[in-house]
Amino acid sequence: MTKKYFGTDGIRGRVGVYPITPDFVMRLGYAAGKVLAQADVHGGSKPTVLIGKDTRVSGYMLEASLEAGFAAAGVDVMLAGPMPTPAVAYLTRALRLSAGVVISASHNPYDDNGIKFFSAQGTKLPDAVELAIEAELENEMQCVSSDLLGKAHRLRDANGRYIEFCKATYPNELDLRGLKIVVDCAHGAAYDIAPHVFHELGAEVISIGNQPNGFNINDNVGATSPDALALAVRANHADLGIALDGDADRLLMVDKNGKVYDGDQLLYLMVIDRLAIGEVAGVVGTLMTNMAVELAFKELGVRFVRAKVGDRHVLELMREHGWLLGGEGSGHLLCLDKHTTGDGIVSALQVLSALRRNGKRLDQCFEQLTLFPQVLINVKVPSGFDWQKNEILLAEKRLVEVELANKGRVLIRASGTEPLIRVMVEAFDASVANALARRLADCIFPKTT
Repeated sequence: MTKKYFGTDGIRGRVGVYPITPDFVMRLGYAAGKVLAQADVHGGSKPTVLIGKDTRVSGYMLEASLEAGFAAAGVDVMLAGPMPTPAVAYLTRALRLSAGVVISASHNPYDDNGIKFFSAQGTKLPDAVELAIEAELENEMQCVSSDLLGKAHRLRDANGRYIEFCKATYPNELDLRGLKIVVDCAHGAAYDIAPHVFHELGAEVISIGNQPNGFNINDNVGATSPDALALAVRANHADLGIALDGDADRLLMVDKNGKVYDGDQLLYLMVIDRLAIGEVAGVVGTLMTNMAVELAFKELGVRFVRAKVGDRHVLELMREHGWLLGGEGSGHLLCLDKHTTGDGIVSALQVLSALRRNGKRLDQCFEQLTLFPQVLINVKVPSGFDWQKNEILLAEKRLVEVELANKGRVLIRASGTEPLIRVMVEAFDASVANALARRLADCIFPKTT
């Protein structure tokens, strides 16, 4: 069945535009609550969900709407306040709750928002549960009797619990003493968490992007705008920089010279480290993973498979193969022996532990890896636009693939979170990749004379 509301990362859109409206989100909370209650996950006890959010001003409104919906369905609510997406996943599992909910639009601007769900195991909901919630949304919203209404209370010391969890993923025999690190929190959910993690492990921490006001999340800071971090690293003569996005499930890093390293490169570094201390059976990337990384893994004897874009698809393939490492170039990295979901802070700690073990600086770790130039062009389209029905684009795509032969790749896909068509061309030569990507992008809405 096709989902009506759920995309690759929950339900997301512009605040005030259906479905990111107070009335729909209240009905969503009710529908999710009904599905949870029917599952009877705790043997008859009242289901309890944890709600966390990022720092967008709309989070207050949507949190209240969700709380009302859950209460009407007879589900208790714990409120965590501003909390990274992976923190909600961890706390849901650690506290043995029925589900976790995150109010966030991740890397999007402040006037977008969304709702993500986690299962009791701290993983993204399976398709069957999301479909069950959508089916329940079609029913009329009612309300349980007053004696069965859900209650809400604040979860105390949620930050402290999660900080300790993150620190526990770093090897006990190592520390971060002697490192000066700039941490960019994107004015997002990790603003009062990430700096403490690295400081308590011994690093000298300089924080930027840690003054959220409800409107500045991801605004020229964070993993989607690493220039601010690169500038801060150089200005402070730091050893490296760490950039998170608004809900702290993405990671990019910057070396002492201000050079940015994406998720593909950081995944490669984690694999090299794991190979030095053990074995790596295989790695999952995505359709966007750079070809150079795939070839590097092949040379190392590490199996590599590509999933559809989206961390949930990466996770599904990792589970299918029983592998522990996977990720996306965008910075969603998964280490299933450390966490059940992608976590920017935990991933940064895995990179830092690799640097401590190999004794190298970040800029010294990629001598054997040179990424192929990759050009990505995003084209805004109307909602529901189907690029695969564009014969002009399809014909041009075939021509470009012939020109590239075995020396590059073409990928065209619809974004799962925004009304965009993403055109990616990868080639040995950057100018060739750029020219071919522009040719394809221009075919989406061809000019007429």
